[in-house]
Amino acid sequence: MTEASDFDLLLAAARSGDETAMQRLVQQYEPELRIVARNRLGPALRPHLDTMDLVQSVHKSLMIGLRGARFDVSSPQKLIALAVTIVQRKAAKHWRHLKRQQRLSGHDESQDELLETILSLRSERNDQTAEVANRELLAQWLEGMDPIERRLIELRLEGYSTVETAQLLDLDPDVLRVKLSRLRKRMRERGLEDDLL
Repeated sequence: MTEASDFDLLLAAARSGDETAMQRLVQQYEPELRIVARNRLGPALRPHLDTMDLVQSVHKSLMIGLRGARFDVSSPQKLIALAVTIVQRKAAKHWRHLKRQQRLSGHDESQDELLETILSLRSERNDQTAEVANRELLAQWLEGMDPIERRLIELRLEGYSTVETAQLLDLDPDVLRVKLSRLRKRMRERGLEDDLL
């Protein structure tokens, strides 16, 4: 049998509830997922969220999604890409939830500059040159924003939902969703990760 047909059989068995098949699927993406999870939990998130808790949450989401046939994972590479996307979104969602809780309880931490806040959500890199380049790229991107876009990002990082942000900016929620979508696209075009929004 080819590798593709082996994966298809494994996927079909996992979707039908076979725990052994699910464990074999987990083994295919978990090593990379742990690396991504560690990298996503920068200094700002590390005290509040454990890497293994995040990975376990991704496992659960994948199991539910696979059993419900909600995911198109026709290859091991697509499975890994999906797991990585889920871990990135869960980390960003956790950050927004944490900031919302701090805001609502009146225990909001210092209002760091936007650049520093975004950078603190990323792990320290061993490659100082890449870190400096990333900082410069992010700073240039932030400088090119209009005031509404900048405030939109600040509010999202403070844990405001899309509806709450729309109310604060006096925008229709659908208009705000379009703005968010465009911001995410521009971030991806510049090589920046867009999951924080």
